[in-house]
Amino acid sequence: MSALGELRRIKGSTPPKQRNQNRAAFLFLLPWFLGLALVTIGPMAASLGLSFTRYNLLSPPRFNGIDNFVRMLEDERLHTSLGVTFQYVFISVPLQLGLALLLAVALDRGLRGLSFYRSAFYLPSLLGASVAIAMLWRQIFGVDGLVNTVLAWFGIEGQGWISNPDTALGTLMVLNVWTFGSPMVIFLAGLRQIPAMYYEAAAVDGASRRQQFWRITMPLLTPIIFFNLILQLIGAFQSFTQAFIVSGGTGGPVDSTLFYTLYLYQRGFANLDMGYASAMAWLLLVIIAAFTAINFWASKYWVFYDDQD
Repeated sequence: MSALGELRRIKGSTPPKQRNQNRAAFLFLLPWFLGLALVTIGPMAASLGLSFTRYNLLSPPRFNGIDNFVRMLEDERLHTSLGVTFQYVFISVPLQLGLALLLAVALDRGLRGLSFYRSAFYLPSLLGASVAIAMLWRQIFGVDGLVNTVLAWFGIEGQGWISNPDTALGTLMVLNVWTFGSPMVIFLAGLRQIPAMYYEAAAVDGASRRQQFWRITMPLLTPIIFFNLILQLIGAFQSFTQAFIVSGGTGGPVDSTLFYTLYLYQRGFANLDMGYASAMAWLLLVIIAAFTAINFWASKYWVFYDDQD
């Protein structure tokens, strides 16, 4: 029997009730598929096409081959933005995850009012990428801001943390670390899934709390650490609002806060170089995909699952 005939036979043997349920499922999923095609796949395909053109929004795009990608090799500001972004990602993400794990372990000890602390710590994750918090951050680290006011109590003369190229990026890293709530809640959920009998058996064998943490908690929590690492890594590479608001859209001082996404915005919407900006967007996609693939490859050496021998 041919494959088509077999398919017809299976379809004919499907109960009418099951077929109606399948149609209902497809009907409910249709808006999602339309959104995927029109909002995600369609714009991505258009962006890929524009990355091989010279396009300024005012005239039709003109095909220029791989010129946009070749220009990236000589674009000093693009190289600077990549360096700034890599510093931001590779310093702030580990600090954020470390703080989130530390607080999750502390909250897992059974503190009173756990729901309140969990909600209070999660709140910054909801607000950290907002314009309002970025403006507030700019005020806190300003010359007359809260940080310098506190330092003055101890007789320490403050500075303009945002206007100093040596410290401007650090203030944005602190802001990213401050949004530790989301990974903390995920860590806390993972800690609650570790069976208590493991700790009880370790305590009977004379293991200290530190030994229990490194021999039980950390190995069993590695899938959650890996999950949080991937999410926060992707989010950090895509950071934009904080740098845009704090630097006034310039990436200053001296390009010290010029995130890659901010430079992409400048080229696309300030310089109307949409073809080059589209090429930059695809380069960012490749970078994120590469680091994600590296993490998945490396995970087999340090991530442990319950079903592993």
